Amino acid sequence: MKKHYAVYGLGAALVDTEITLSDADLVAMNVDKGVMTLVDEARQAELIAALDHHLVASKRASGGSAANTTIAASYFGCKSFYSCKVANDENGAFYLADLKAAGVAIPQHITPPAGITGKCLVMITPDAERTMNTFLGISAELSVNELDLAALKESDFVYIEGYLVTSPTGRKAAIQLREQAQQHGTRVALSLSDPAMVQFFRDGLLEMIGNKVDLIFCNRDEVLGFTQSDSFEQACELLKQFADKFAITCGADGAVVFDGEQLHQVSAPKVQAIDTNGAGDMFAGAFLYAVHRGVDFVRATEFANIAAATVVTQYGPRLQAQQYRDLRSQFFADEASM
Repeated sequence: MKKHYAVYGLGAALVDTEITLSDADLVAMNVDKGVMTLVDEARQAELIAALDHHLVASKRASGGSAANTTIAASYFGCKSFYSCKVANDENGAFYLADLKAAGVAIPQHITPPAGITGKCLVMITPDAERTMNTFLGISAELSVNELDLAALKESDFVYIEGYLVTSPTGRKAAIQLREQAQQHGTRVALSLSDPAMVQFFRDGLLEMIGNKVDLIFCNRDEVLGFTQSDSFEQACELLKQFADKFAITCGADGAVVFDGEQLHQVSAPKVQAIDTNGAGDMFAGAFLYAVHRGVDFVRATEFANIAAATVVTQYGPRLQAQQYRDLRSQFFADEASM
């Protein structure tokens, strides 16, 4: 029986501010490049003040890894649902309105409490690498209370971001969502999210994965760290212990995917990247849309590679609404619409 939602996402709710800067700026501010670092609000304010002369490269947008993926899937054509936690403040109201504008449904049983909605400072260097300093705010308190089990039962996939591993209550929510999904025949996809999550929270990620999930998304660095492998080939083999299928993004080299039977290398379009923020999230959103549409893993990966290659040519983790429609219609021009 066809389910109402294609994707049910679970993750942080962060309002993004994106800034361009140099490697020297990162060094001067003692910021670790290329990873997500959790900071308190005072440290984030200190960084923003130090960078107030830099270009703010993107408009304010609702962010968070799983949110980016869920929003992408929705714009491509999937009915989508998202569980997160925002505060009763201006950023929280903006965040929920942005989800609604993207066509993403949210739990109706929750009233945002007092507090501060999470914020992420995304710093982009000239090599297009993204470095994130995140103040989780009330998002750190995401818990099982934000889950909507009725929506879960009506979802084809749940998509869980690995960043939740840093929060005890968030990790518990991810585990419960995965367990409930497996009980109700909903497929479970999980993203390893960031090399730092793999390095410092591997045991927690293993808890979130449980015996096995249906699908893991990660990049080359993450899979090497997670499987504790020296070779990519060995890492691919070991990842089969944790997921029935997987997709590993490899930047300009495209992606390697395992469809449950065969490993496939799928090349990506050659583009001039200026901002890699959100590339993996976009890949996952496009991939889930294509799989839900009914195409095989290779074709889904081709579409996901094109979507990711498009988003890295502009600032910010999102495309304009028309861009999603154009990519879908151009790629699937010879197929009937969903």
